[in-house]
Amino acid sequence: MKSEITGITRANEGIQGISWNILGQTYVPKSYAENSFSWHATLPPGTFVPPHIHPDQDEYLYMLEGKLDFMLGNSESQATAGDLIRLGMGVPHGIFNKSEQTAKVLFWVAPSRKLFDLFWGLHNMKEQKPEDVVAMAAEFNIHFLPPPPGG
Repeated sequence: MKSEITGITRANEGIQGISWNILGQTYVPKSYAENSFSWHATLPPGTFVPPHIHPDQDEYLYMLEGKLDFMLGNSESQATAGDLIRLGMGVPHGIFNKSEQTAKVLFWVAPSRKLFDLFWGLHNMKEQKPEDVVAMAAEFNIHFLPPPPGG
């Protein structure tokens, strides 16, 4: 069991100096324990996290800067700075930066499960090809959804 370590993770720093590049976005882990995992994400314009499901994790996002579009279950919505987005276990969701401004977000999941390890694996891929990302994510119990017809 990995317990939380008391302390401060400074602004612009990740735990143990870690910073990941995943699908054109920068993820900086802020805390990691068995019960929760948090990271700061920078999503440049035009980047996105394809629709997917976490069957055994709740996910949260706190918008720090910018605007993001969301697919939440069967609906679409937008969030801006100061908004909290709640993504329940098993609910399909996708995150899209369709704006011309970089979005900065604090993400966290509970419990952590294998997401920290998945991010390491994705970061270390020589090339993040969609089919390889989808296959690796499934190994860590994150399931990407097929694109919509004509998408």
